[in-house]
Amino acid sequence: MQDMIPVNEPVIGVRDQEYVLECLQSGWVSSAGKFIETFESTWAQYCDRQHGVTTSSGTSALQTALACLDLKPGDEVIIPTFTIISCALAVIYNGGTPILIDADPETWCMNVDQIEDRITKRTRAIMAVHIYGHPVDMDPLLQIAKKNDLAVIEDAAEAHGAEYLSGHNEKEREWVRCGSMGTMSVFSFYANKLVTSGEGGMIVTNDNYLADKARNIRNLCFEPEQRFLHNNLGHNFRMTNMQAALGLAQAERIEETVNWKRKMGQMYTEHLSDIEVIQLPIERPWSRQIYWMYGILLKKSHDLNAHDLADKLIDLGIQTRPFFLGMHAQPALQNLGLFQNENYPVADHLSNNGLYIPSGLALTELQMEQVSDALHKILT
Repeated sequence: MQDMIPVNEPVIGVRDQEYVLECLQSGWVSSAGKFIETFESTWAQYCDRQHGVTTSSGTSALQTALACLDLKPGDEVIIPTFTIISCALAVIYNGGTPILIDADPETWCMNVDQIEDRITKRTRAIMAVHIYGHPVDMDPLLQIAKKNDLAVIEDAAEAHGAEYLSGHNEKEREWVRCGSMGTMSVFSFYANKLVTSGEGGMIVTNDNYLADKARNIRNLCFEPEQRFLHNNLGHNFRMTNMQAALGLAQAERIEETVNWKRKMGQMYTEHLSDIEVIQLPIERPWSRQIYWMYGILLKKSHDLNAHDLADKLIDLGIQTRPFFLGMHAQPALQNLGLFQNENYPVADHLSNNGLYIPSGLALTELQMEQVSDALHKILT
């Protein structure tokens, strides 16, 4: 039996192990220690931000960022329907109401053209989620947010090192990194991300007040002068020094990682571009995407769906994962009375017909060729 080609395997290097061992030997294994502060400052600097605030996960980073906005019952946050459920849960757990936007049929990110029609007098923020490594078109989104005095929570969990050409419709243009554009920007360092700390997340921002507030919320809102006095409600969303040690070591080689991921995506595109029945990830002229997960989308004319294709690939020793299920189709959210009779046809098409193929950093060129050959065998 041939070895299974996994969707993802983390790459843990010698320096990663050395930093974690140093942390263990120091005794600083919980939520204090030099690696936390160094990881925060290193990643914030990489994102051209003044502050980094580590958290226990990307989900808790989102929840903390939204908690900083002091949402009131009935306040609305605009989010994409085609995303991970963490985005909706972060709004709900803060007492707000998620308002959905359908996906762009080519980038698979939120369709920015639909945002203004969803803004009401109760809208407080827009959550811009970069999907599978491709940036949201941020210029028009930021203009809409500024016009309507809305915060922007930028979810860059899937876009470590991806870049966006700010001002791409103007004379003055500048490449900026995803994670540098929101009021607060959020990352995940889960095991399948380009930088991993096992579990973990981070908020980056230029706002001194929001950074201090985020640090307080993630730490149970302890009062600094009287530790066990709590004037506000918070969470235990702290990252450990051990996690930060791993994250820092990984962050120190981010440029090399991004270059390899972009090469991987370009190789897959070259190998698969002649399969007429699938749509491949694109790269808009204003983006430098990282192909975090290399997704393929079966066109409507094909008689297979994503589930059938996944079964055929697993028979050939290749793991896949389905695309996200839209927020409007999630039973847990429908049971709350949300999204009743709402239709999002692009997201539904993506959910029913999309999957991503092996995309991890440990993948070899030979394995990519094997995956490509299997897809040709099934689909041509």
